[in-house]
Amino acid sequence: MAARVELFEAIRTDRRCEQLSVRALAERHQVHRRTVRQALESAVPPPRKSYPRSRPAIGPWTEIIDAWLEGDESVPRKQRHTARRIWQRLGAEHDASLSEVTVSRYVREWRLAHGKTGVEVVVPQTHEPGAEAEVDFGEFYAVIGGVSTKCHLFVLRLSASGKAVRIAFTSQGQEAFLEGHVRAFTALGGVPGRIRYDNLKAAVARVLQGRGREEAERFIALRSHFGFDSFFCRPGLAGSHEKGGVEGEIGRFRRRHLVPIPDVDSLTELNDVIAEADRIDDARHLSGHQYDIGTEFASERTALAPLPPDVFETGLILHPRVDRHSRITVRSSRYSVPARLVGRRVRVLLRASELIVFDGRTEVTRHHRSTIKDSQTLVLDHYLEVLAIKPGALPGATALVQARRRGVFTAEHEAFWAGARTAHGDAAGTRELIDVLLLHRHMRHVEVVAGLAAAVSVGATSADVVAVEARRHTSQPNSDTRDHKAPWPPTDTGRRRVVSLTERRLTDPEAVIAGLPPDTRPLPSVAGYDDLLTRRATRDPQPPEIPATGRTVS
Repeated sequence: MAARVELFEAIRTDRRCEQLSVRALAERHQVHRRTVRQALESAVPPPRKSYPRSRPAIGPWTEIIDAWLEGDESVPRKQRHTARRIWQRLGAEHDASLSEVTVSRYVREWRLAHGKTGVEVVVPQTHEPGAEAEVDFGEFYAVIGGVSTKCHLFVLRLSASGKAVRIAFTSQGQEAFLEGHVRAFTALGGVPGRIRYDNLKAAVARVLQGRGREEAERFIALRSHFGFDSFFCRPGLAGSHEKGGVEGEIGRFRRRHLVPIPDVDSLTELNDVIAEADRIDDARHLSGHQYDIGTEFASERTALAPLPPDVFETGLILHPRVDRHSRITVRSSRYSVPARLVGRRVRVLLRASELIVFDGRTEVTRHHRSTIKDSQTLVLDHYLEVLAIKPGALPGATALVQARRRGVFTAEHEAFWAGARTAHGDAAGTRELIDVLLLHRHMRHVEVVAGLAAAVSVGATSADVVAVEARRHTSQPNSDTRDHKAPWPPTDTGRRRVVSLTERRLTDPEAVIAGLPPDTRPLPSVAGYDDLLTRRATRDPQPPEIPATGRTVS
């Protein structure tokens, strides 16, 4: 192209300086007269004409390929032909010896010619502070309590500053969706004017024609409570760019902060890790922004609408019936309730991470929400009244197995139970243990465990001894009730210790039985009562004679 421009320049210069004819210029520069005329008309050479290339290799197969590509219009998007699949079918079904590059080049040109480039033009947008935000869920895995768990990351991202709040849940149900909004608004300290969504079931009950949506009832209540508007994107990939900020943010955050897979003890700890990552991301500088995210958000915060004064309840109210195993079934998982409620309906407040059970207006128990289908979450305390009648059911009780696994039923409980069964028999010894377990209802766990440790150390197998020692542990000055491993017996010998008389054998009062101190008190005596016998009044054998006058004669 550069050589032709220089040629045109030389022709035009000779014509201007020497006034040569077209024929003379053609002969001097060894070109056709048509080229000379082109140079005299314009200093820029005209583009070369392009002629359709012959396709000797793919030519016989173009009609077949065209038919396949046109037929893709009536099949699902994810099951349409790719260039590689067309190349494979030509070789397998028609024995065509074509290279894959030849086929892919023809398919690309066909799609360009038919307006199927796969690229949609996006108009740049400017977002005013506090005016808009985007919400979406993203999936990731974390090891929680030693178990690999699929988690769902709720993300609310402000469009102007790029500030995002992320919260991990073990489900993406409506309870998590609503709770994510409440916690995100609280973290931001305000509410944006409008929020963009895709068609999550938690928000949309039914997709109507165009952008029409039939919104879920509880989502409408959330919007009404916080006073923001909703905007729903087009379904599928066609609408993904309409909230591209949060779509890209989920993937970036997952690669940046969730690799390697987090290993935590609880969901609360996982959310603490994510909150720290949010603080780190505040130092990021987004393209096209003058300041980092934290600085931009500090300016945008003032434009957010204020939070309402009252609290929005995100939980769902359910009314399951208690079965004969003293359990309720909520979302395919079973949870225990006190045995006295068997056969009755209870009110359950189901939240994203917990469920609370009410009997009327009284809260009777609460459980962490299970994420495993057909699982059982049982509390041993709920079965104590039944176990007091059926003590033989305790050793194999599922609630006992789970209590051991959670560390609630400790080694001190095991030692006391073993000693009680040895001393009193299986049934009576188990009932003593049940009496000890009932102490947990009005005493702290560490206090009861400390009482058990004290009782076991002296060989006591009575629940009364455990209760006394647990209260003694509580009443000790400067005692740390969090540490149930306090030394026993106590080192303060000047402090008298309360003991149970049932633990002392009166047959040998001088012996130290079961680690108890010797009883130095004298034996009881009834000598003081003998004095009462000498004070009896002497009574006359004959009654005195009474005269007619009524006076007594001496």
